[in-house]
Amino acid sequence: MIEDALSDYLHFIQIERGLSVNTIKSYRQDLEQFAAYLASKKLTLTEVDYLVILDWLNLLDQKGKSNASIIRMVTSLRKFFAYLKQENLVEHDPMANVKPPKKANHLPAVLSIEEIDRLLAVPTADTPLGLRNRTLLEVMYATGLRVSELVNLKLSDLHLDLGLIQTIGKGDKERIIPIGDVAVAWFEKYLATGRVALLKDKKSDYAFLNDHGNQLSRQGVWKIIKKLVLEAGITKDVSPHTLRHSFATHILENGADLRIVQELLGHADISTTQIYTHISKKRLSQVYDQYHPRA
Repeated sequence: MIEDALSDYLHFIQIERGLSVNTIKSYRQDLEQFAAYLASKKLTLTEVDYLVILDWLNLLDQKGKSNASIIRMVTSLRKFFAYLKQENLVEHDPMANVKPPKKANHLPAVLSIEEIDRLLAVPTADTPLGLRNRTLLEVMYATGLRVSELVNLKLSDLHLDLGLIQTIGKGDKERIIPIGDVAVAWFEKYLATGRVALLKDKKSDYAFLNDHGNQLSRQGVWKIIKKLVLEAGITKDVSPHTLRHSFATHILENGADLRIVQELLGHADISTTQIYTHISKKRLSQVYDQYHPRA
């Protein structure tokens, strides 16, 4: 039964491999979709071959799935069938000759400094939620934190008197990030008044809370930012990650060393960080084209 094999595999990557909750969730989602496809075709795992995989990937493409989603699906299936082969649950690995589609040369959206200022000005600081939202934006732009790192920030991770924040990133790697004076001031104000009001009579170790006094979720941050972007009149496709991209791009444009940016973002490989140099060059060209009289 594919359900049993899938359950065993997810347990294996959680216990033996120690993968993060979000990574396991992504694998589960991909593999459950594939299992549903096999059920619709009345196929078992041992009947899956190269052509079945290609048919499935082609179906995803026809449904309009993004290039990134299909690449992730190939990765999920590759790891799953490698596990099945290792456990002698299948005789042949159908993923052996499957190549993922090439990554599109897609540069992430970046807000200009003027757009950042407009976005930061939207939340009103005279309510607990408004104060939380302003602080949330200030911290994300000041530190480049991933949204998962932001919502998991605990009070014990804050060293505001030193201008530092401690976080656990991908691969359970700890890093210390500086946070600017402006963001520190907003954080201190939020902790002193806004967070206390949101907490009510509850107890929580987490820095950012929802209106019920519980830990703010990733989905909660996404909804907050989408709403504020709309109110700011920004037409770009903005997500929580856009503030991380903007943070990296702006400090590179102002002369930061690429290795320092790599450390701040928590990238294991500097090639991941180099995407931001391409963004900076693209923006440089746009400024040149706009302002040079002979461009």
